Amino acid sequence: MKILVTGAAGLLGSVIVREFARGHEVVPLTIDDLDLTAHEAVMAAVARVAPDAIVNCAAYNDVDGAEDHAVEALEVNGFAVRSLAAAARTAGAALVHYGTDFVFSGTGDRPYTEEDRPEPRSFYAISKLVGEWFARDAGRHYVLRVESLFGGAAAGTPPRRSSVDRIVEALREGREARVFVDRTVTPSYVADVAAATRHLLESGAPDGLYHCVNSGVCTWFELAAEIARLLGVAAHLVAVPVAEVPMRANRPKYCALANGKLAAAGFAMPAWQDALARYLVTSRVAGR
Repeated sequence: MKILVTGAAGLLGSVIVREFARGHEVVPLTIDDLDLTAHEAVMAAVARVAPDAIVNCAAYNDVDGAEDHAVEALEVNGFAVRSLAAAARTAGAALVHYGTDFVFSGTGDRPYTEEDRPEPRSFYAISKLVGEWFARDAGRHYVLRVESLFGGAAAGTPPRRSSVDRIVEALREGREARVFVDRTVTPSYVADVAAATRHLLESGAPDGLYHCVNSGVCTWFELAAEIARLLGVAAHLVAVPVAEVPMRANRPKYCALANGKLAAAGFAMPAWQDALARYLVTSRVAGR
């Protein structure tokens, strides 16, 4: 297959490029190569490449910034996806787009499934939900909701810092790590997300909406404690309630996602503890 990857320089995009480069022709495009908010430019670029699939890893991810820049967030997370969907349909290509756990209210007490009704509580979440809706216009489409992404560049390339990376850095340096004690998540290791994406496209799995997260749930405090255990260092952790941190945008407190639908499609996501262990080995090799 020929795979067009947008947002190819980002945390997820760089790993998607490496994953599909093994056995497929990959055309990576960064923000410098293509302005996804320019509809005609998107249509022309996709027509020129003539891909079998488009994997869109581009996103406006400034959750708090979106509260003051709602139009910009909607242009990137919503209308750019509409352009990609139109281009994919014209080219006869499948479209993969990534969503977020933020589309839910976070007031639940069990992992959300694909059947649960979204209730976005921030402009960022609204923009991401609009993007999910537009992705359907592509025809064959996969919308993969991810959350708390971690992982990144290979050895010899610049690190792409996530919340997990910041916790790892603090613990390795013997500093305190301030982590939410009451925010429950299902972390997503980018290497596993990339492998799941490849499986869906190669296997011809039914298209639609999937939750693409590692298995199991944890609070950020529990995740940080596991990092300390795996590193073999003292867990200098400060438990912080969400209510005590002033943030411009609402964060869902319980935002764990269930990944049973993805497993039914033939790809069982590893446990988050296993994913963390593999990433920490990789980060040591990369010198991070």
